[in-house]
Amino acid sequence: MDDRTQQLENGRIGPLLLTFALPAIIATAATSCYNIIDRMFIGNGVGTNALAGLGITLPVMNLSTALGTLVGAGAAALVSLRIGERRREEATRILCNALLLNIIISIAFTILMLAFLDPILLLFGADRDTLPYAREFLRIILIGNVVTHIFFGLNSVMRASGYPIKAMISVLITVFCNLILAPLFIFAFHWGIRGAALATVLSQLVGACWVIAHFCRKRSYIHFEKQEMRLHLRLAGEMFAIGLAPFFIHVCASVVTILMNWQLKTHGGTPAIASYGIVAAINSLVISMILGLTHGMQPIVGFNYGAGHRDRALQTYRLTVLCATILCALCFAAVELAPTDIASAFTDDPVLTAGTTVALRLCCAMMLTLGFQVVTSNFFQSIGKARIAIFLSLSRQIIFLLPFLWLLPPAFGVMGAWYATPAADLCACAVTAVILFVFMRKRYWKTVN
Repeated sequence: MDDRTQQLENGRIGPLLLTFALPAIIATAATSCYNIIDRMFIGNGVGTNALAGLGITLPVMNLSTALGTLVGAGAAALVSLRIGERRREEATRILCNALLLNIIISIAFTILMLAFLDPILLLFGADRDTLPYAREFLRIILIGNVVTHIFFGLNSVMRASGYPIKAMISVLITVFCNLILAPLFIFAFHWGIRGAALATVLSQLVGACWVIAHFCRKRSYIHFEKQEMRLHLRLAGEMFAIGLAPFFIHVCASVVTILMNWQLKTHGGTPAIASYGIVAAINSLVISMILGLTHGMQPIVGFNYGAGHRDRALQTYRLTVLCATILCALCFAAVELAPTDIASAFTDDPVLTAGTTVALRLCCAMMLTLGFQVVTSNFFQSIGKARIAIFLSLSRQIIFLLPFLWLLPPAFGVMGAWYATPAADLCACAVTAVILFVFMRKRYWKTVN
């Protein structure tokens, strides 16, 4: 670990960012890819109603992810800062509290959701055609929710504590298992959407075992300590404060998806909801790769900010924004040049393919701005500026996208729902640029908090 701290403190920023970011990009992109492939299996193997039912489950999935990142992202940022401050014992205490909080929160969420599952799904836009598929999928996912929280939460801490390659391998293990199990359960065993959910849970169970085994080893730089397996309210509060930014991102995504499903159900019906599920999967892939970059940025920025090397932290941020923008440009070109080919991979229904082609082109029109928005929000999170990170997280989803979704579809029908996303992206990018400019100009950067 001494070698790792030396690299974080003195290594060249470019190779260092590549070292930390590349495994994270591979891991996050792989996760999104198997979600995309799941949708392909479901769309081609079960049908349009099942694909739309899967789209109805997105708000619940986002809420679950929100609670997981509330702990995981906060713990990862704190671990990086404490390692930078040479406070290894405190970093170990954070790890143990992250495990306990993930278990408690995931079990509580599962009990609550299962108790009111049908009313919740109906509230989120399900109807008699999509409800059976959404219910069948979520029941299995929720039963395995504690496994999911432990896996993703501790995997973030593993990456932040100096093991980016192992964190990547843990995700690739789950992807590999899912790619084997999903087609087996759906096509060979004919378990339909239930098979896709079961494949996901079993794959994440394998990944969780891998991550837990890492933190049980005494030679890991931080590892489980029996005497630290008790909740510390102070640490929980610190984790929640930093994790609120990504938490709000996912909560807002849930609210947006609910409103989107309502508007699509009213103005376009089940095929429009299925189209949005495909668009959301593609957007998720792009954002996941950007988040992979930020996961690589976070330990470098967090360590150097904690160690007082502010110029290195700022240099890392600038390089990350550049890489994210190039990545967005490549994805934008692919979506705009071949939207029909992308849509047809999910379904052989010509109506759904045509509708998804239009949705992809419109929803991704301002994709070039995503890199700057996401990286900047995560940068403020990495240096412990939670309030700024939270506001930036809210700006795109709540301040701009929700009003556009409320106002445009009644005026333009289903097209208005597609127009809302690029309009919100453009406005959020402008706000992010202004806040970043003010932050740097007023020399808040030089203030140690």
